[in-house]
Amino acid sequence: MQRPDAATLAQLLAERVHPLVLELLPHGHREGAEWRCGSCAGEKGQSLAVRLTGPRRGVWCDFSSGERGDALDLVAAILFGGNRRDAMAWARTWLGLDDSPVPAIARRAVATKATTAEQDQDEQRRRAKARQLWHSAPTGIAGTPVEAYLRGRGIDLREMGRQPGSLRFHHAVWCGEVSRPLPAMLAAICAANGKMVAVHRTWLASAPDGGWTKADLRAPKKVLGSFAGGCIRLWRGASGKSLSMAEPGESVVLAEGIETGLSVALACPERRVLCGVSLSNLGRLILPDTITEITIAADNDTGNDTARKALDAACRQFIEQGRVVRVAMPETEGGDWNDVARQDNDREESNTRA
Repeated sequence: MQRPDAATLAQLLAERVHPLVLELLPHGHREGAEWRCGSCAGEKGQSLAVRLTGPRRGVWCDFSSGERGDALDLVAAILFGGNRRDAMAWARTWLGLDDSPVPAIARRAVATKATTAEQDQDEQRRRAKARQLWHSAPTGIAGTPVEAYLRGRGIDLREMGRQPGSLRFHHAVWCGEVSRPLPAMLAAICAANGKMVAVHRTWLASAPDGGWTKADLRAPKKVLGSFAGGCIRLWRGASGKSLSMAEPGESVVLAEGIETGLSVALACPERRVLCGVSLSNLGRLILPDTITEITIAADNDTGNDTARKALDAACRQFIEQGRVVRVAMPETEGGDWNDVARQDNDREESNTRA
């Protein structure tokens, strides 16, 4: 019996695309006619989309990396580092077309081993892309749309005397949601050793009044690369020293978002301020032992059980490390410290006009 060719295998896989994505990307989720996850590594997220229905079922695209293809290409990308020949052998077995089927447990073991190797390769590629994107942007944000965007959020960096080196402006960063490049604010996410591991992107758009705002997107903020345990080093505080050179007994403010962190730095320039990128990542941050006191500038998400649990988990983690932990939270439910800063600015402007 003649073995099916690549096109036939791709078609057969597409006809069973739903069980296929459950097999290959179990941590993904369905959104309408698509299966979504972070990347071919299979982590939770939105960047990778696989079509589940219609004439294009089985077709996929990783909007952050630009990789795309049919269902057979998906198998190759996830399990075999892009090797279609190995993917064809796997597909024949998975579809039950091979005369000597691999037992399910053995097949899973092979897939797990291949997936682990692919995850490592994929992360290396993403990290390289993040660094390439970062280094392609000019240093300094003075006079750029980033400075204008932050000023529109009540953050005038000119008042701080210097600008965070962790922020840059890029005039054209690819946005998968609209399939074209857009201007963006970039933020470097660094590991404990100070090396950049990922880039945070905030896509921007010009406003009718001449200012700049977040782009009108479903997801105007995304991270390129894995950032677990890393952070954006927004402000060095009074010492002016790098995080690794933090002085014994030093305190630090941790914020979830960039705008919140910069608002705190503007109000308390003597404090070191770090951005954890996400609430779930705060408790994973690897900080020097010299930092003995932590203030978490938390958003007021008291009505969100998930957020509350993540905040509690971060506090417990730091307390178990022997650090003093305080939580500073705005009074208004659903608000953050950037909202507070903007309200204060609005009141000052009103008093000035009066």
